[in-house]
Amino acid sequence: MPRVWEVPVHDSTRVRDVRVAARDAAGRARLPEDRLAAAELVATELATNLLKHAGGGRVLLDLVGPPAPAYGDDDLRLVQIVAVDHGPGIADMETALRDGFSTRDSLGAGLGTCRRTSDGFGLHSVPGRGTVAMARIGHRSARPGSGPYPPPVPVRVGGVNVPLAGGEFSGDAWTCVRTADRVTLMLADGLGHGPQAARASSAAVHALHEAAHLPPAELLRRLHAALRDTRGAAVAVAQLDVTAGQLYFAGVGNAGARLRRGDDWHGLISRPGIVGAHLPGHLHQHQEPWTPDSLLVLHSDGLPSRWNPGPTTGGMPLLDPAVIAASILRDASSSARPVRDDTAVAVLSPSLPDRSS
Repeated sequence: MPRVWEVPVHDSTRVRDVRVAARDAAGRARLPEDRLAAAELVATELATNLLKHAGGGRVLLDLVGPPAPAYGDDDLRLVQIVAVDHGPGIADMETALRDGFSTRDSLGAGLGTCRRTSDGFGLHSVPGRGTVAMARIGHRSARPGSGPYPPPVPVRVGGVNVPLAGGEFSGDAWTCVRTADRVTLMLADGLGHGPQAARASSAAVHALHEAAHLPPAELLRRLHAALRDTRGAAVAVAQLDVTAGQLYFAGVGNAGARLRRGDDWHGLISRPGIVGAHLPGHLHQHQEPWTPDSLLVLHSDGLPSRWNPGPTTGGMPLLDPAVIAASILRDASSSARPVRDDTAVAVLSPSLPDRSS
């Protein structure tokens, strides 16, 4: 079962906890020593920034796949470090990202150095709402999708996963797999929380990787068989046919899905049931057009069902999908309104034009 980390940062003693978590995550990702040190540096700087700029926040660490779905990267894991706060925001992000600009009493690295050190970096800040800073650290020599494979598809994927009450394991999981010109994104919410819920969602992830060539409705039947000896899970599966420009979706249980085209959002409906325990006799499969301005959000029920997409998802289509996911989570919760369950949010978005993801 994959480990996830959530570290509240409200005083300087927790900065060390973030650094230790980053080292643990980098070790589990089997990063070489220089990249392990990079993960520690970036995590420490992001945690320090939370204290200096926002009076505190939290750092989320997870092992994720590359944001650009590609062949041959199923076993490749990057350390994703996300710092989230509800502070005043960054007034001048261009200056904050400049190399050499750093807060007093920090390591002197600064966000610009964090960006340059990372294999992927994203920053978004809204005055009065807060800031999300995200960095991914991996093997610098690894180039997902290189070799005798088809060219990259014009989409990116990212997400965040938060365990309930700082637990070691989240009962939620998300994953993305590419087969030919199809990209399949799945989110599974194991019943309850803790290790047994994580076992169910992990079984769903494994089963998806074994059968990602199937359409969503058939995938859910395959997952149903794979999860019979677990607690079961709510599962949402979205599959994008890049060539045809069509998105197919099927879901069972209370995993949520919303699709945006232009300025309009609408929900994709799942059927009642539990994958692994009670599967509906008929699984409806939605078909929706996918356009260059489309955005898909899958989420577990730890996120309020009536969450507001907010300005991040509506007005910033060029953000990294993991930053969008973290912004959705930030805006749906606060210290006074914490999440009440394991919570995962996964986002499928278009790639940036004329540049790698």
